[in-house]
Amino acid sequence: MGKTVTILTGPTAVGKTELSIRLAERLGCEIISADSRQIYRRMTIGTAAPTPQDLGRVHHHLVACREPQEYYSAYEFERDALNIINSLFQSADNVIVTGGSMMYIDALCGLIDDIPTISEEVRQATWEEYEKCGLDHMMAVLETLDPVYAKQVDPQNAKRVIHAVEICRQAGKPYSSLRTGSRKTRPFNIRMIVLDRPREELFERISLRVESMLNSGLLDEAKALLPFRELNSLNTVGYKEMFAFFDGTFSLEEAKEKIKRNTRVYAKKQLTWFRKNQLYTWLNANEPIDILIEKILNTPVIQ
Repeated sequence: MGKTVTILTGPTAVGKTELSIRLAERLGCEIISADSRQIYRRMTIGTAAPTPQDLGRVHHHLVACREPQEYYSAYEFERDALNIINSLFQSADNVIVTGGSMMYIDALCGLIDDIPTISEEVRQATWEEYEKCGLDHMMAVLETLDPVYAKQVDPQNAKRVIHAVEICRQAGKPYSSLRTGSRKTRPFNIRMIVLDRPREELFERISLRVESMLNSGLLDEAKALLPFRELNSLNTVGYKEMFAFFDGTFSLEEAKEKIKRNTRVYAKKQLTWFRKNQLYTWLNANEPIDILIEKILNTPVIQ
């Protein structure tokens, strides 16, 4: 079949980690994490990162290898993952990529166009402008720089609005002009799998995971990260609610319930994103792992 990258994705808490490890053990290969938060150090509990036992079973790449203050995007992930894949293919025929960060996976599969890396100067200046002038001002800036994309973006999604402004400024041209919509070819086969469960079961697993995180020390982990709370890497479910608890905005019980609710919202967004891509094969996570592995291995590849 040739060199093959198996993408194993799905909503948070669906059960990707154990299946990816079992599949890697079956294929005798390594795993690349496609999780935009697990890449950071000191954030293991809140991101449900692979445990030391998991890492001991199969070697994982792009886990806990960046500091929270380091900028990292889908485009850096695409570059790093492709380099790792090329290296691993020197001695193996398979690589597994697992995680739920949708943009990371799309970038690796060639579904995102070439976008320039944002310099620290442009990023800092744009974020300072946002903090000083607000989101409405940044939307007005985007409407001037790229009226086409300004009509497409969610005007309440600050991160996307600001990133679009950054790209326009860095590239010196509209963001929309860089989005061709064509898929880039890759020098390997790709197998794309979404793992899913019935909605109520998924939500129950999310609830249990949040309880487990708190019992495992999420409070202390978040407290240690409190000085870095303004970083983009910590603008994520789990930490935001803990920071609000430290501020006195929520009680601990309220913060816990907010994490559960916001994680459910994120899981639904993930599922909506995956459904837009007809290249995915969907599998029911309730099936026995051995059967799931056979189904994955019999899934047609994309060339």
